[in-house]
Amino acid sequence: MRGAQSHGPCGTEGRPVIPANLANNPLLSHWITVQPDGTVDVRCGKVELGQGILSALAQIAADELDVAYGRIRMVPLTTDSSPDEAITAGSRSIEDSGAALRQVGAEVRALFLAAASKLLGTSDLSVVDGVINGSVSYWDLVDDVDLRIEATGSVSPKPVAERRVVGTSPGRLDIPDKVYGRPRFIHDLSLPGMLYGRVVRPPSRGATLVSLDSSAAAALDGVEVVRDGNFLGVIAAREETALRAAELLRCEWAEHDSLPDVDALPDFLMSRDTEDVVLVDESTSDGGVTTLSATYSRPYIAHASMAPSCGVARWDGDKLELWTHSQGVYHLRRDICRALGVAIDQVTVHHVEGAGAYGHNGADDAAFDAVLLARAVNGQAVQVVWSRADELGWAPFGAAMAVHIEADLSSSGDVVAWRQDVYSNGHVSRPGLFDTPSLLGAQLRTGTPPPVSMDPPFAGGGGSERNSVPLYAFPGKHVSKHRLLEMPLRTSSLRALGAYANVFAIESFVDELAARSGEDPVAYRLRHLTDPRAQAVITAAADTAGWSSHREGWGFAFARYSNHGAYCAVVAEVEAETSVRVKRLTLAVDAGAVISPDGLRNQVEGGAIQSTSWTIKEQVRFSRSRVTSTDWESYPILRFSEIPAVEVVIVDNDQPSLGAGETAQGPTAAAIANAVHSALGIRVRHLPLTPANIIAAM
Repeated sequence: MRGAQSHGPCGTEGRPVIPANLANNPLLSHWITVQPDGTVDVRCGKVELGQGILSALAQIAADELDVAYGRIRMVPLTTDSSPDEAITAGSRSIEDSGAALRQVGAEVRALFLAAASKLLGTSDLSVVDGVINGSVSYWDLVDDVDLRIEATGSVSPKPVAERRVVGTSPGRLDIPDKVYGRPRFIHDLSLPGMLYGRVVRPPSRGATLVSLDSSAAAALDGVEVVRDGNFLGVIAAREETALRAAELLRCEWAEHDSLPDVDALPDFLMSRDTEDVVLVDESTSDGGVTTLSATYSRPYIAHASMAPSCGVARWDGDKLELWTHSQGVYHLRRDICRALGVAIDQVTVHHVEGAGAYGHNGADDAAFDAVLLARAVNGQAVQVVWSRADELGWAPFGAAMAVHIEADLSSSGDVVAWRQDVYSNGHVSRPGLFDTPSLLGAQLRTGTPPPVSMDPPFAGGGGSERNSVPLYAFPGKHVSKHRLLEMPLRTSSLRALGAYANVFAIESFVDELAARSGEDPVAYRLRHLTDPRAQAVITAAADTAGWSSHREGWGFAFARYSNHGAYCAVVAEVEAETSVRVKRLTLAVDAGAVISPDGLRNQVEGGAIQSTSWTIKEQVRFSRSRVTSTDWESYPILRFSEIPAVEVVIVDNDQPSLGAGETAQGPTAAAIANAVHSALGIRVRHLPLTPANIIAAM
């Protein structure tokens, strides 16, 4: 590659534009270190959750630096030295961290070229795998280039046409360890003298510990019982001893009924005190002669990761070191400091990969469990692994939602006004965002309820209102959200947030409108869209699936994630006899310039399969006092034998890269529901599409 380009993109008054995440962490050395051994250390504030993000970011860095992909070493995130990029969430890592690393790489490359130009006495330079003009390398110049300077934004990253690593599918950095079973996960972490802890949960939220007999547990060899308010746990030298000790604790709890009727959630959601916000209020044109309306809902949903959450903590005097698979280590550190009254510089948090995460699962809570137990054995590390019942009963849930839609139709059947109301708990209660800690252990210690979940700003995608504004060119849109001000169950971020329910509702209702007009569902959607990228992705999915010859049991749906992310269209083919079986899913996705085609397909396919599981099976069950779906029998997920055939078509272009990890959730659900209607002639508006809900819809 030839010499560096200057004059990066400019903002107001001609000033260079620096990506926001880089502006917050401006030192180049914070992101990249070129080592004398020919490797390049790259640090970022995003973490690997199984989505392949570190591999994609390594591709970006390799391209901008003009080095081989194999030279890049992605340094694990730690609060000691990594950029603070908040959390890994919202499918924004490529857009945000990728943009920052692209700019950093361009500026680091320019600095090394400047040093080489001075050494070689020429400005006519080219770089091949870090070697400049075939004679001097980056690693030769390490002592001559000081990266402890701030990014300027004055160097332009490469145009799409000059990228060589981006757009290919090199092997992912994390896969070899997983294939060969090498220790990689936090559950594999073994520190010298490490002890094992287990936490004993109350039978229900809000229960208080009335009495405790710990004599039998304390009699076991080396067992320590820890109680702090309603937080109760044990520590032992061996894991099996800790499990036995937890079983031997004799506890009396006082609990009370506080949960709604699980079979009447839409009524509950639509009748409580709410914070009401009008999102869109466009004027409506007169001419409606008919009004159609429908209410759709989804239940509370669990993360249901295959492996449970884990944390490891060690106190050394008043210093705390913590290992976690949290999606937001800086936020977690903030809540720990607030809960325990310690200073930020007393706490170091390291990210270690754990089970696949889909938002705010139990990782932060398991980490704080370990912190609380480790205080009792200062100087020794303590590992805490949650049980399956912990995971399914105590991790934050994806919020239950109800979506009511009305459409006024003209005499010719055209939509003249669209009204949508979304009822939901908020979708964020992550650590570090509230005045009081949102960690489960902190709530048990103090007896305080969880904070009322909030929503991210609508301008950034929102939470319960995510994807609530249809992209279709319907006049007179009026969209409101109603966020519940009480928390019957603890809710927080789960993949796609409100987009899953909103797209399910919108795309089901659009199908009803198409059927009423006697128009093909794909043609109806194309006629009401003005965005050519939306039209292209719909056409690609329909053509690939063979929609022109579709038959009973086929359904279609479309969405653009957050209305500003990746586009996705889905064709679902189902059989509906004694239960719903999804046979085939065909998806087309436009995520802009693709970093790794294989990685993009993996993300979209994984999202579609998870959405299938949510749509036909998953539902948190509870009595009036406690969650009852705490094992795989009571909370079933899709089995391997039930996974549909999935085909993903990429609509590639040179537009800015967009995250796609959550784009398939909503349209997959709607496509399956529309396919069930095609197969049975029954419109099921309340998820999941279980036999009971189908019968209730008849």
